[in-house]
Amino acid sequence: MQRFSFALPGCLLAGLTLFCPAPAGSQTESAAPAATERTFHPIAGFDPAVMDTTADPCSDFYQYACGNFAKQYPIPGDLPEFDQFANLYEFNTQALRGIVEKVAAAHAGAGTNEQKIGDGYEACLNTEAIEKKGIAPLSPELERIAALSSKQELPALIAHLNLVGVNVFFGYGSQQDFKDASREIALIDQGGLGLPEKDYYLKDDGNRPEVRKQYVEHLSKMLALLGDSPEKAQSEAQQIMAFETALAKVSMGVVERRNPENIYHMMPVATLAASAPLLAIPHYIELAGSPAVTELNVSSPEFFKGLNQAIELTNVETLKAYMRVHLADTVASQLPHAFDEENFDFFNRKLAGTPSQQARWKRCVNGVDGALGEALGKLYVEQYFPPESKAKTLQMVQDIEGAMDKDLDQLTWMSAETKVKAKEKLHNMANKIGYPDKWRDYSKLTIEPGDALGNLLRASQFESAYELNKIGKPVNRNEWSMTPPTVNAYYDPSMNDINFPAGILLPGFYDTKASEATNYGHIGAVIGHELTHGFDDEGAKFDAKGNLHDWWTPEDKKQFEAKTDCLVNEYGEFTSVDDIKVNGKLTLGENTADNGGARLALMAMLARAAVSGSQPEVSPAGKSYTEEQQFFLGYAQNWCTNQRPELLKMLANVDPHSPSFLRVRGVLVNMPEFAHAFSCKAGQPMAPVNHCRVW
Repeated sequence: MQRFSFALPGCLLAGLTLFCPAPAGSQTESAAPAATERTFHPIAGFDPAVMDTTADPCSDFYQYACGNFAKQYPIPGDLPEFDQFANLYEFNTQALRGIVEKVAAAHAGAGTNEQKIGDGYEACLNTEAIEKKGIAPLSPELERIAALSSKQELPALIAHLNLVGVNVFFGYGSQQDFKDASREIALIDQGGLGLPEKDYYLKDDGNRPEVRKQYVEHLSKMLALLGDSPEKAQSEAQQIMAFETALAKVSMGVVERRNPENIYHMMPVATLAASAPLLAIPHYIELAGSPAVTELNVSSPEFFKGLNQAIELTNVETLKAYMRVHLADTVASQLPHAFDEENFDFFNRKLAGTPSQQARWKRCVNGVDGALGEALGKLYVEQYFPPESKAKTLQMVQDIEGAMDKDLDQLTWMSAETKVKAKEKLHNMANKIGYPDKWRDYSKLTIEPGDALGNLLRASQFESAYELNKIGKPVNRNEWSMTPPTVNAYYDPSMNDINFPAGILLPGFYDTKASEATNYGHIGAVIGHELTHGFDDEGAKFDAKGNLHDWWTPEDKKQFEAKTDCLVNEYGEFTSVDDIKVNGKLTLGENTADNGGARLALMAMLARAAVSGSQPEVSPAGKSYTEEQQFFLGYAQNWCTNQRPELLKMLANVDPHSPSFLRVRGVLVNMPEFAHAFSCKAGQPMAPVNHCRVW
């Protein structure tokens, strides 16, 4: 169960959110060091040490701004990449460790948030106890699956597994209604795949055939760990792969799902039930603990017809093996080392190229953040996010919103009628900074000492119940979709709000020691990015109240689509990695946000400088930079990145963001202001004669 939201495609990072909290796991040994003693290296302003000043900024500004980043910051053995986000993630994780260990040592009273934080952390850390128990704690779940005797019993089993966070068959949860943003509705969505995206099952380009082979091997190894003979496990793995391939064939792809109109189909429950009788949807909804519903959003109606057929054609034993292996993968972090290592080997080492697991303490801290995010977040902001930081961020947000207001006034391609609607949306956009106004209540979540697996399952079930309880109720517009320590940000079109967790509002995205120009290049561009998501090809379909509603005149929409098509074509010519081109349609929303966000932040910076005055920043090498140059260096160094090739290939297939180096080049070639700041001549690589602009 989960809250299905249209927010995460508007994140600053990838949908994978590689540095957001994830379930804790077991430490493993590897030849590559986990670098557990790494420390955060705050960067005030832009960092001259990572620059390659021998490069021509007008030929390759990423090389000029970031050319020595990889030398200065090699990728730690326990991460798939290293960049400014990972740098700050390291700091926040260490900061949270200090908080969690202090709380654990205090042994707070039973039932308090502090007790749950401390006991949850210590249970996760106790790998000796986890190893000693073996898979015995998982036995009740495995026995539940083993007891399945017919397909008619499937709905009850699927409901239970979904409740404890196991992604089998499909997903069911709550969603803000696209057409009436004031209410929460039920949503049923496609799911059940183990690989990152449907094309991994269906296409033979790149490394996908090899990934499929590795996935089958992984399934076989996990089933063997659960007790099957090697021969039986291999046979079951092949059959599971065939079943998931059938699901992939009827699933929507990532580009198609970017259009909110493609994933919104209100339907009577009875109608869906008739199209997929084996799922017994009314019975499933009841057993899931959902409030009663007569209609729901069926994101992909054709998927459920195909799923029903796939179940019909698949024997019960294969379906049981499918559920067993997905259960084991879901909770591998709290099972003995062999399970966790096999899970890590496929999903991290092979798919993302990460050599070694993170230190146990680090993953346990992240597990607490995932289960008790706002309880832990409250303690975090008390120590690391003072009121003045919130006030300063709000001022910058207001500056950038003012720039957007001015930009709308200056547009020549948009009619006065549409401008009124655009400004209405802009002025109704809510700003959430740092943390929620009201903290979550975790009183119904039970965390027990020494019960690592049980804590994980109960936390998942608690979150599922929390989301399901929203169905049929008014929307809580004060709610957040990220925890306060998260190094990320997002725009939610149904909420029409921009959200900046405290975790990203620290050096080097915002630093009181840096010049205002550099800060506007850093966090200002992040703010502008999220603001622009409200007006990208997805966000522009939602009105000021967050409703999926066309507020454009036909001619203005035509002009807007021509401008976004320019970005699709421009980015589609860029090479992501090897011979893989950027998918201009998949990355359109993020490319639009990157381009618009940088331009709005620059406008706001210049307006602020005109009021407050400023001084050029001098690097340790003695070179001074104008305000505009500081801004562009700050912006580019947001995206200095060192990535593993395996990760690059995976992201090229599934990530709605362009590769980091293209988030610099793709934006700056479209900004004449950049060419002027660095005296680039028309026709140079960073100053093409033709360029794209949406906002």
